[in-house]
Amino acid sequence: MFDSPESVETILRQALEANGQRFTEQRAAVFRYLHATESHPTADEVFLHVRENVPGISLATVYKSLETLVGCGLAVKLTYGDGSARYDGRTDDHHHLRCVACGVVTDLPGRADDREVARLAASAQEFMVTGYRLELTGYCTSCAQGQTRAHPA
Repeated sequence: MFDSPESVETILRQALEANGQRFTEQRAAVFRYLHATESHPTADEVFLHVRENVPGISLATVYKSLETLVGCGLAVKLTYGDGSARYDGRTDDHHHLRCVACGVVTDLPGRADDREVARLAASAQEFMVTGYRLELTGYCTSCAQGQTRAHPA
């Protein structure tokens, strides 16, 4: 996603400074991992990977670092009704596929039709739409084996 380790650090430092936060090596390690992976890891998964490079890092520090990155606009927190969360290093507009069996989240190629989104927003009476998130749910290839698939109506 970035050309060099120096550009990663520069982007992180600038965003943290603009939001009144300070640069730490722990935040940098979390940021580097999140932007180097195409997966949408949980905080626990980030912790397991980051501690390979920063052995003294705690799970609490990873959680705080992730929330700081989200607050600075450097990551997106994907939350679900069951209280779980995953983190996305991509902050551009894009959509997701989520497996309801194993929980894996992947990026969905393509874009939603802006006219259809505008039509749906216009039909939302007594509600001011400020954004949307499109996520298709179902079964990933691994979990689909043996599953009965329900087709949308």
